Amino acid sequence: MTATRYTLPVDIATIRKLLPHRYPFLLVDRVIALQPNASIHAYKNVSVNEPFFQGHFPGHPVMPGVLIIEALAQASGLLVGLSQPVDTVRDENALYYLVKVDRARFNRIVEAGDRLDLHVQMKRMLRGMGLFDARALVGDIEVASCEIMCAGRSA
Repeated sequence: MTATRYTLPVDIATIRKLLPHRYPFLLVDRVIALQPNASIHAYKNVSVNEPFFQGHFPGHPVMPGVLIIEALAQASGLLVGLSQPVDTVRDENALYYLVKVDRARFNRIVEAGDRLDLHVQMKRMLRGMGLFDARALVGDIEVASCEIMCAGRSA
């Protein structure tokens, strides 16, 4: 296994160094498991204070499915970023874009107070394009799944 420059758990300060997203769109709070170039387990604590709950849906706050997919895409980006070997110089201007979502499935709603566990496995990486299998769980229940393709580019 290739040595990486990060130790687990990866906290929000490190996540902010790796992802360009900021509040209210940073949707990963912590990384708790990593197999470089293979898989990641991260999570998002879903708070009642999330701005999307004001309108989705008033009186019954539900996390939008598209934001669950975005959280999985951000975890995919973290898998790539955290997998870089220690001796690799990281391009601070590099961005990683979501370019395709296939087979998205939503099995249960995600509510305020849930911890959304994000499990992503890298299927392949070729010329800056990554293909990932992604699943979101609350407890032991799978709430969403999809296949994600992301592409990296320098800003």
